[in-house]
Amino acid sequence: MNVADKKRLLREMLFARRFEERCYEAYVERKIGGFLHLYSGEEACAHGVLEAARPGQDWVITGYRDHIHAIKCGADPKKVMAELYGKETGSSKGRGGSMHIFDVEHRFMGGYALVGGPFPLAAGMAKAIKMQGGDEIAICFLGDAANNQGTFHESLNMAKVWNLPVLYVCENNLYGIGTRIDRSTAVVDQYKRVAGYDIPSAQEDGQDVEKVIKAAKKAVDHVRSGKGPYFLELMTYRYRGHSMSDSNAYRSKDEEREWSGRDPIIMLRDRLIKAGELTKQGYKALDTEILDEIENEIIAFAEASPEPRVDELKKYTFAENDPWVYGGGR
Repeated sequence: MNVADKKRLLREMLFARRFEERCYEAYVERKIGGFLHLYSGEEACAHGVLEAARPGQDWVITGYRDHIHAIKCGADPKKVMAELYGKETGSSKGRGGSMHIFDVEHRFMGGYALVGGPFPLAAGMAKAIKMQGGDEIAICFLGDAANNQGTFHESLNMAKVWNLPVLYVCENNLYGIGTRIDRSTAVVDQYKRVAGYDIPSAQEDGQDVEKVIKAAKKAVDHVRSGKGPYFLELMTYRYRGHSMSDSNAYRSKDEEREWSGRDPIIMLRDRLIKAGELTKQGYKALDTEILDEIENEIIAFAEASPEPRVDELKKYTFAENDPWVYGGGR
């Protein structure tokens, strides 16, 4: 990876962090409602994997911690923020909110609130790709706790039986809401769990974006070459609670300090500074530029956007031309 790409990735990940931090503030200000699950600390996972793929061309799906995946796929950050605000200009017209960001144009097929729900949907997308003869792949991001759902086993089994072009990415942040993985899961190393389905797998440091890209490139090349599914586990850590309603009292301060010392953004920043490819002043200027962009363009757009109209409450809820809804039957 050349210097320009490293600097671009640093900007993208720093933008993601500041975007999520501003979401936190907006939630506290009661401008964002409902549920809100933040991605701070895990930025190297989405950025590293999608850097090795073809964002906007490959089909991507994930769970409810979904804002950054959508943006990396090409979704307009202004529309993502407007969706969080519940505005008409949002990516789902303000009807979905934080857990349901969606952007068909860029092939981001949504965040899903149902734990484990994206597993079979990703297999379905991969089945469609194979039937149509395309060279795209389906990429499914989910947390470690989702792997205890039955959909995990059913989907991986069929993905192998049908030899589907699907990459499953486990963002293992060690906790399912407030339960540590070793208290809920017999096999802690998630990449080992797919051995029963004869699916190749690997585990990598999810805090080092360069290592993620290298591991993801191997995984993506395997899937795109027609060799079938692949499972990649990325060891990472969320710096905030599971959601905004999480007090985060179950994690030790020592554990939090240990992982904060491996911040994916700081690691890449310091690597660039040490190599003489970036200065501390340059980083500060970049941070200021990003903060200004988020406040003056993205937040301003969301706050100025109109609320959905009350008389359109049912719009997008029913198929307007469906005779089953409007009488007549079939």
